[in-house]
Amino acid sequence: MAKKKKYYVVWEGNETGIFDNWTDCQLQIKGYPGARYKSFSTLNEAEVAFGGNASDFIKKGGRKAPTPSTVLKDHPDIVWNSIAVDAACSGNPGIMEYRGVDTKTGYEFFRQGPFQRGTNNVGEFLALVHALAYLKKEGKNELLIYSDSRTAMSWVRNKRVKTTLTKTAQNAILFDLIDRGVSWLKNNTYKNPIAKWETKKWGEIPADFGRK
Repeated sequence: MAKKKKYYVVWEGNETGIFDNWTDCQLQIKGYPGARYKSFSTLNEAEVAFGGNASDFIKKGGRKAPTPSTVLKDHPDIVWNSIAVDAACSGNPGIMEYRGVDTKTGYEFFRQGPFQRGTNNVGEFLALVHALAYLKKEGKNELLIYSDSRTAMSWVRNKRVKTTLTKTAQNAILFDLIDRGVSWLKNNTYKNPIAKWETKKWGEIPADFGRK
């Protein structure tokens, strides 16, 4: 009897996407710490899963590589009581997602995506606004936010997004999120300082997705 075909979704790996054979899937997860992937019986199931969050589909005890703890060199200039944000984009434009984590522990406060036909700068901007809104809601009005994107920081500071990304049916949701983000900045005040993460001195920002 022929073996039933499976489709493999890789949310986090050397490359993300849907693969129709185990060999190709292995290439994306081999040597990638914290790879997140799962097999599905039909292409439709795989497409739905890839458009969602991995945690909604990977159950406890399922196939999931362990995510290592965030380890950084001790540096006196780092404010450890803070949030770090970052975005990852496979292609330009490409599949994009962003997240915010505790700088010291790596605990993930939020993650959004993947989004189709996004850019890294757009993701970095959305991550910063998400962090500001999240901290305001939590009453942590003075907690510092780290970003490694000067472009996103300037967009937040100027309350204006100067992206060259072209709007399509695939990424319309991103433009809606950008508009909502700009609107939030114009209609809310915040005290949280936003600082540049010095990658050359400190290593990769703790929110980095490790896909370089």
